Amino acid sequence: MKRRVVITGSSAITPIGYGKDAIVESLQQGRSGVKPLRDDGLLSQRIHSKVFGTVDYPIDFGFSRKDSKTMGPVSFYACQVAKDVLAQSGLEQEFITSGRLGVSFSSTHGSPTVQREIYKTFFSGMESGFSSIGAVDYLKSMVHTTAVNISRMFGITGRVIASSTACTTSSQSIGFGYEMVKYGMQDAMLCGGADEYDTTTVAVFDNLLACSVDYNDSPECTPRPFDAGRDGLVVGEGGAALLLEEYETAKKRGASILGEVIGFACNNNGGDLILPNLDGITATLRLGLADAAIQAEDVDFISAHATATKMGDVIESQAIDQVYGDSPFVSGLKGYMGHTMGTCGAIELILSLYMMDEGFLAPTLNLETVDPRCGMLKHVPELMDAETEIAAVQNFAFGGVNTCLLIRKWQ
Repeated sequence: MKRRVVITGSSAITPIGYGKDAIVESLQQGRSGVKPLRDDGLLSQRIHSKVFGTVDYPIDFGFSRKDSKTMGPVSFYACQVAKDVLAQSGLEQEFITSGRLGVSFSSTHGSPTVQREIYKTFFSGMESGFSSIGAVDYLKSMVHTTAVNISRMFGITGRVIASSTACTTSSQSIGFGYEMVKYGMQDAMLCGGADEYDTTTVAVFDNLLACSVDYNDSPECTPRPFDAGRDGLVVGEGGAALLLEEYETAKKRGASILGEVIGFACNNNGGDLILPNLDGITATLRLGLADAAIQAEDVDFISAHATATKMGDVIESQAIDQVYGDSPFVSGLKGYMGHTMGTCGAIELILSLYMMDEGFLAPTLNLETVDPRCGMLKHVPELMDAETEIAAVQNFAFGGVNTCLLIRKWQ
C-alpha cells in the first residue's frame, strides 16, 4: 500500500543565510552569497575562476569532542542541519532510536580538505608521514561520512542510504527517502546533503572550462542562469536536511507539517557522461508527473537546475518547454548562491518550501537579458506575490543522472 509522505522538519545552511528568516530575507532583497575565492596558495592561483558561493558567517555547532572527532567540515554542516530538523520535528528519542527512522544523506566527495591532507602525506616521500595520519581521518573523509556521523550522533538505527551522484546527490537522497516511507520500509527518513568549501572542486570544473571567469571582479554578478551573458557555474557550499514522515504517524503525534512530497523520478541518459541530454531530462520530468499522479498544468513553479553553463540551461529550457510549455513560473535559484554541488537539490527544495509558505516567488538573480534560446520559459520577472500549490525541483548531474521532485503546499 502506498502511503503519503509529509515534511515535518527542514533546515539549510547556505551562502545566503542559515535558517528560514535569513534565507527568505536574502531572496526578497536579491542578495548574492557569491564571494571572492579564498587564496589557499598555489592551487587557487592556478584556477581561472576566482569566485565561490561561500558560507562566510559563524555557526555555533556546539558538538562534543566525542561526536566531532570523526567529522570533517562536511559532516559539521550535515550534523548541524540534522540536529535542527530532529528538534523541529518533535520526534521523541524512543522513535529516533527505534529503527523506524532511517538516514538518506551524502555529499559529492566526502571531505576533500581532509582527503587533500591524507594524499599530501602519502606522496610526501617521508617515512614519518604515515604516522601523522590520524586513526579517524578516513572516517572524516569517506564518501558516506555525513550519513554515518548523523546516525552515530543521534543513535539512528534504521536504513542508511548514501547516494553520491554529484549534483543530484541530495535530490536522490530525498527521493530515495520518500520511496522508503511511501512503500512502508521506514516510517520516517532524515534526508539531505552537504558539501564543504574546497578549491579542488573549483579546479575540477575550471579544468573542464565550465566555471564562470568573466565576473571575478564582481562576484555578486555571477552565476547568471538563463542570461545571454552567462559564462559558467560558480561552485558553492552548504548543508540541508529534511525530515520525511508517513502522514498518519505525523498526524497522530500532532506534528507540524511543512509540505508534502508527492512525486519523484530518477533516470540516466545512458550516453555521454558530461553533456545534458534532452530526451533523458524530458523523460525524467514526465516520470515525475506520473509518480505524483498530476498533470503538467497542475505545477505552478519550477526550481530549475540552471547552473549557468552555455548548453545546460538551453537543454533544460527545451525540456521544460516540451513537458510544461509556458504554464509554470521558472526560477534558477543558483543565481543567489552558486552551485552547492551535492547539496543543491535539498537547498533548492527547502527554498521552494519557504517561498510557498511565505507566498512569494523570487526571480533568477542576475537574469538581465534572457538568452533567446531560453526565452520560451515563463521566467519569474521580479519578486512577486504568488500562491504556489505545487512545485517541481529539477536537478541533473555528471554521469547522465537526472532527478525531479514534486512537492505540494500543506493546507
